Order: sequence, then C-alpha cells, then structure tokens
Amino acid sequence: MSEQIFWLASYPKSGNTWTRSFIKAVLGIEEDPESDIDINHLATGQIASSREWVSAGLGFDISELSHDEVDNLRPAAYRFLNSRMQEPGYHKVHDAFTLTPKGEPLFPHEATRGALYIVRNPLDVAVSFANHMNSSIDKSLKRMGQADFSLCGQDRCQANQLRQWLFSWSEHVRSWQQSGLPVKLVRYEDMRQEPLTTFTGIAEFLGLPSDAQQVSAALKLCDFERLKEKEQTSGFREKPARANSFFRKGMVGDWKGTLTEEQVAAIISDHRSMMIKLGYEVDF
Repeated sequence: MSEQIFWLASYPKSGNTWTRSFIKAVLGIEEDPESDIDINHLATGQIASSREWVSAGLGFDISELSHDEVDNLRPAAYRFLNSRMQEPGYHKVHDAFTLTPKGEPLFPHEATRGALYIVRNPLDVAVSFANHMNSSIDKSLKRMGQADFSLCGQDRCQANQLRQWLFSWSEHVRSWQQSGLPVKLVRYEDMRQEPLTTFTGIAEFLGLPSDAQQVSAALKLCDFERLKEKEQTSGFREKPARANSFFRKGMVGDWKGTLTEEQVAAIISDHRSMMIKLGYEVDF
C-alpha cells in the first residue's frame, strides 16, 4: 500500500484554510490557467476529524461509541481510506499528534506521505482564536496554555467532528515535530512576508506544481483580501456559527494593538521556550 495522505496540520487560526486555498488554486491552474477558486468547495480532502469520513473508512456507524472508542478506531479508518486513494489527498488536521488510548499513533505512518505543519506566533493566534470561538482573549490564551484542551469533546451532543486533543499551543507544535513522520514546518509569518519562496517550498513538499509562474498565479487567486471578499459575498460554510467572520485580518503583528501587557506576559510565560525555538520574539 502506498502512502497517499498528506496531513495539513496546525493549531486553529494559523493559516490552514489559506494553505488549502492555495492547493486548490495551484491544482486548478494546472488544469485551466483561467480557473478560479470557490472557497466553499476547497475539496483538497476531508478534515481528519470528520465523523462522516472516519465512519466511511470503518464501514459502520460510530455515533454510539465513546470518544476513546472512536480514537482507538481512527488509525484503522485512515489506513483503509488511504488504501482506496489513487492520488494524494491533502487533509486538514487540528488534532495534536498523539497516541490512541491503546497506544497506537492516531495518524499511522503507513498511511502518511507527509505532514505540513503550519505554525503562527501565539500572540496573534490568541487574538484570532478568540474571534473564531467568540470568546474573550483571556479565555483564548487560557485555552492555549491548557494541557488537556480539546475541541468537540463534550459528551452531551453529537458533533459532525470528532474530539480533537489540542493540548497546549506549545505541546501541539512539539507533538508534530516529534511524530516521526516526514514533517515540513512553515511559519505563517513567512507565508505572508515571503510568499513566493515559502509557498514554492510548500508546493515542492506536497508534490504540487512548483513553477514560479504557477505559484504566483495561485497566490493571486488566494490573496487574503480576495478570500475575505468572497466570504462577504457568498458566505463561508466553514465559519463557526458564533463567529462574526472567518477571514478577519490575517495580519502579522495584529496582537500589538490588541493585547494588554498582562496578556502578552501570560502568553510568553506559557510558551517562551517554543517561541524562542521557532524564532519568535519574547523580549519587549
């Protein structure tokens, strides 16, 4: 069985959707140089936590199973889904790289061609994540420092996505770096400030067309302001119901006009070591 799955991994609000827009654009341009992208049909592959996708991979309904029982089955689902793929799939992941309760890697090596890990300065993530969750910034930064933080982990409702362990922001990054998978880490800041070089590297890693002309054309199609305008015109089905918008600012350094000194200090206190490792400033 050949590995066909590329995982597009990130902590929420770090540039994952922008990356998928680029993938969709560059593949479309290869087929038709005049093509455009529809943000509501970024069909690069299902999100790894899709209940429907995992259930299809297992061949039975998983709605009555506990979170732990489902996690124990997810690796088998991914192996089966990979075995049915004729070409690479690019699948969004917000889960940390973790082991199932049975001790098996949640994302099996034998079904994984590679993992692109997109990281963003946690100071900016805190602001964007608060907007995404329609919460206060204080609650956002608390979640980012929480060792047992998860999405869709409630037992009282049946979400269309499975539980996703995020852990803390630092541990999320560390988990993928130590996964043992072929991992390419890219910084959101480099994607914004050196787009052609950074996205060319992304395209090469993912086996996509990486000719400078094609990459440049794809970047124009998925320019952040263009994506934001498309959401305002047509809506975006991935936007959480409680969020005002999905594509908000996309800025590098937005935290400087938003976070208080106390909030900055709290985030740096929680994540200093990982921020330094990734080249983010911690002394202000």
